[in-house]
Amino acid sequence: MSFNDFHGNREIVTRLREMLARDRFPHAVILAGPEGAGKYTLAQMLAKSMNCLQPVIDGNGLPDYCGRCSNCVRIAESDDLNTRFAEAVEARENLRDADKKDTRIFVQSHPEVLAIPPDPPQMLIKLGQVRRVIETIYYKPSEARRRVYIFTDSAFMKEAANSLLKILEEPPDFATIFLLTTNAGELLPTIRSRCISFTLGALPTTDIEQYLAAEQPEWNVRQRQLVARLSGGAIGKARSFDLAAYSAGRADAMAILQSSIQSDDHSPLFRITETYRAGAEGKEKTDQLVRAVYSLLEDLLFIQSNTPELVRNTDILPELKKLAALVEFEWIAQASQKLGQLESGMRRNLLRSLSLDAFATALEK
Repeated sequence: MSFNDFHGNREIVTRLREMLARDRFPHAVILAGPEGAGKYTLAQMLAKSMNCLQPVIDGNGLPDYCGRCSNCVRIAESDDLNTRFAEAVEARENLRDADKKDTRIFVQSHPEVLAIPPDPPQMLIKLGQVRRVIETIYYKPSEARRRVYIFTDSAFMKEAANSLLKILEEPPDFATIFLLTTNAGELLPTIRSRCISFTLGALPTTDIEQYLAAEQPEWNVRQRQLVARLSGGAIGKARSFDLAAYSAGRADAMAILQSSIQSDDHSPLFRITETYRAGAEGKEKTDQLVRAVYSLLEDLLFIQSNTPELVRNTDILPELKKLAALVEFEWIAQASQKLGQLESGMRRNLLRSLSLDAFATALEK
């Protein structure tokens, strides 16, 4: 891969590469944008370009990385962040109980490039993780030109955010920190003021459809259109989209909404909700259902607002129009509120099937 393989946001990528070419790359960069927009991928590409042993210059005079040298290969081992994160969490779980408490989660395949993801179970960047950065950032790199630190989320504990400020105030010349976030406003103003920010925009749905046509040839046109709209212009989200799981969750979501509006017989509803059991598999299935319900409610709102062109579940538009004719705006607002309460209950480990039954019956017209 190279920078030419990065999808979209060409102007931002070019500006970052121009700073590399002038050797004036900032010590701290905020990469903002929706989930799946490619923030981590871009940070990894920049880390490779900074440390490539056989750097490439393209036809426009901009730096690129070879992808073949030892530095590029080792850094690329962390490209699949989700897999490496899961491995790090599993490794911690295998430690003795006495050691787990003080062990923080990191992703690192090259000694000079460190990714810092939110630490479970709270899924926050913790003080111990920032301390690791403080302990290492002032040592000159021995196997590369620059040290690179990638904070993959903006969910910092207060103490961790305050400690990060100390690094940003007096950074070494040979280190770069990337802060990735869906919303730069979640970071402290004092952190933002010490960084240069770039916001990755969403791609046009037509671009994502073209990408899916090549990557998912088994999908038909309607399926590609559906995934392109549901991904919100984020190529990463489209790439990893589980269409089968979403379709199954959406079918249950439609059945729940229809049962609450049209039917006095809740037997089909109960047969659906009793399949949502406890455990990790049940949680994932429930999360998929909740996302599908939110998506359907949003589409109902678009239809009632006479903006059907914004509907994302285009493959079931006729069914959505029929459903929208049976409800009012107040019902959609109430359903969204009840769904939020359902999510809150799930976080408190309430019984999923009964919670879903209560959600559906609370919306009866």
